[in-house]
Amino acid sequence: MSTPMFERAALIGLGLIGSSLSHAMRRGGLARTIVGNAQSEKTRDTALRLGLVSSVYATPAEAARDADLVVLCVPVGACGAIAGQMGPHLRAGAILTDVGSVKGAVLRDVGPSVPKGVHFIPGHPIAGTEHSGPESGFAELFDGRWCVLTPPQGADQAAVDKLTAFWRACGSHVEVMDAQHHDLVLAITSHVPHLIAYNIVNTARHLERVTDTEVIKFSAGGFRDFTRIAASDPVMWRDVFLNNKDAVLEMLGRFSEDLTALQRAIRFGDSDTLYKLFVEARSVRRGIIEAGQDTAAPDFGRQHGTPKQPGT
Repeated sequence: MSTPMFERAALIGLGLIGSSLSHAMRRGGLARTIVGNAQSEKTRDTALRLGLVSSVYATPAEAARDADLVVLCVPVGACGAIAGQMGPHLRAGAILTDVGSVKGAVLRDVGPSVPKGVHFIPGHPIAGTEHSGPESGFAELFDGRWCVLTPPQGADQAAVDKLTAFWRACGSHVEVMDAQHHDLVLAITSHVPHLIAYNIVNTARHLERVTDTEVIKFSAGGFRDFTRIAASDPVMWRDVFLNNKDAVLEMLGRFSEDLTALQRAIRFGDSDTLYKLFVEARSVRRGIIEAGQDTAAPDFGRQHGTPKQPGT
């Protein structure tokens, strides 16, 4: 058996991403020991029962002690306070990273608590489902998906290379970019679509002339997929929008302008404009499939049923 990349990996948070990381690390033999932290006693018990971790702790500091890899798998808004608790207990030479969808805020909030000699390299695996909790994870979550790393200025290149190799061993493609650029890109590819999904589902729910049962009974494919997105973790997405508000508001402004153009085309019967816009949008969908980031199968390639767990 090859030597593990890390002796002790600490997962701070054991939801979808944390539990999936455990599965991926165990699949690849990437850490000799995996420990975890979760606030809920129920989550801690579940993590032990599933074998996600060998030990689980009620505080982040206990889990992070002596770890050479620490991964913050918690909502973005919680990262700063947790880093403050862990800071004095992080060992020199350790890599500290995260999985949040906003990177500028993580650099701002976590950076001041990182001791000298600890390598802080924010990260974002662009992978997930609408499910949450320790039982929702599966090793294949990261396979063929992108993970973006946003190391701060002056970051140790050897540590960046090691974390890059780690994510590749978990199945991901890896790209390194500036945190501000990441937040702008994700605002349009992830954050604004989620905001639109939450809004349109609530709009349908509050229509006086359409009952809740009709919304459910007659959901066509488009609305159904909006509801899937809107089923995502409310705490996580609340923190995303509060911590990436400038980029989100910029993209929402552009979206509003484009939506106004669509309204105008519909109002004045401009079939040429409508057709042109729909053809252009369709080509983007085809590009995503060709890039291997989804499939042409019904339901946008979503898995049905419970993902198969390693060893089952």
